[in-house]
Amino acid sequence: MNAVAGRMRVCVLLVLFFRAASASDGATAVPQIGSAEKAIHEEMTAQHIPGMAVAIIDKGKVVLARGYGLANVEHDVPVTPETVFQSGSVGKQFTAAAILSLVEDGRLSLDDSIAKYLPEAPASWSPIRIHHLLTHTSGIPDYATDGFDLRGDYDDAKLVRLASQLPLEFAAGSRWNYSNTGYALLGIIIDRITGQHYSELLRQRIFGPLGMKSARLIDEASIVRHRAAGYRLQNGALANQEWVSPTLNTTADGSLYLSLNDMIAWDAGLRSGRVLRAESWRKIYTPVVLSSGNSYPYGFGWDVSVSRGQEIHEHGGAWQGFKTYIRRYMGDDITVIVLANLGDADPRHLTDRIAGATYPKLAEPVPGAIADTAPHLAAALQHFLTVAASGSLTSADLPHLNGGVTPDVAASYRRQLAALGQVKSISLVRRHPLGDDTASDYRVRFESGERLVNQIADPDGKHVSVALTASE
Repeated sequence: MNAVAGRMRVCVLLVLFFRAASASDGATAVPQIGSAEKAIHEEMTAQHIPGMAVAIIDKGKVVLARGYGLANVEHDVPVTPETVFQSGSVGKQFTAAAILSLVEDGRLSLDDSIAKYLPEAPASWSPIRIHHLLTHTSGIPDYATDGFDLRGDYDDAKLVRLASQLPLEFAAGSRWNYSNTGYALLGIIIDRITGQHYSELLRQRIFGPLGMKSARLIDEASIVRHRAAGYRLQNGALANQEWVSPTLNTTADGSLYLSLNDMIAWDAGLRSGRVLRAESWRKIYTPVVLSSGNSYPYGFGWDVSVSRGQEIHEHGGAWQGFKTYIRRYMGDDITVIVLANLGDADPRHLTDRIAGATYPKLAEPVPGAIADTAPHLAAALQHFLTVAASGSLTSADLPHLNGGVTPDVAASYRRQLAALGQVKSISLVRRHPLGDDTASDYRVRFESGERLVNQIADPDGKHVSVALTASE
């Protein structure tokens, strides 16, 4: 999938690889920095990543903050903690914090209809509240699909008109589906309430107070010290990031410049509960409750889940040749931050490996097979993989996918499956409710190797998403 599709999904669904629950074992071991750096170098080689910046923070102490590889391949410039990357959807957590700061001021309410601030919106938007936009439960489709014109010039009025023309996917609050549109609208709402661009509110209330010295809105025209170049793989070779219109790099769904030092300062602010009241932070980290009464593990701009007895707060980002990730192990008080300048990188996998190499207790366990009480889901997955390998996926195979199954989406699945051959066996290893849906992890044995495959199915058994992980 192209850069926009990567930004669209942001690895949010992949974050829900249901790790077996077991109690945290108390005191954290001494960080194995040598093992972490070995894992970093191995993954950079395997994933063809030009440059990365990585931080590990243990109970407020920075135990690793270092750059690896090149920020700019053409000029042979190394990555440092000062190197500025594009945030991708990691930027959503800052937009969410800005909204909560306005709630604290009494300038809006989470229960306000968005029509109050967007009077030109269609009548169908009246039931949609601010909190629906924050939690991706509004039903407003994602504008950032493979068919979206990356080179079009969109001011706020055009973006609102574009979003207004998209039919709602579901009633507000009834389902979860990732939507960059919702966060772009939050930025517009901030602009209309304050009379200034949302990024100015971030500068005044978050970046400045926390000492995030290089954090700012993306601006290609400005001279930005230590700015990294973004890259992608094209026919296996490194190529420069794709060009998008400047206005698409000013929206509140993830259009920020951030360095590793900025993210370390942000983590310190999160740990100390600065810039917002405790009540606001609790709201940010509370999983959304759907209208059915079931919860979905997403708060305001953060994935929030429980892994082996401790709460995890995390989010990824992907945009224009960059991938980013932050994960906070709340029980152990450990944070791992990964910034990479390759659009094809897998930042969640990088975070998994780095965390597990540094602290073996955080390593993801290899799951064993379990009894499958819903074999029809495995049968549906086998059919899906067969169709995907042939390159003939249609929107009927992924009916909830924003923008539908475009030729690019179908080609992406075909490329992933081309070298694996036919499916030989499928074994269930994990299953968990996900809101009203069912998420399952399977170990799939192909003719030429094994993969863990994550399947999310709606209550009717139709696929919400299917994602292949790296080989075990």
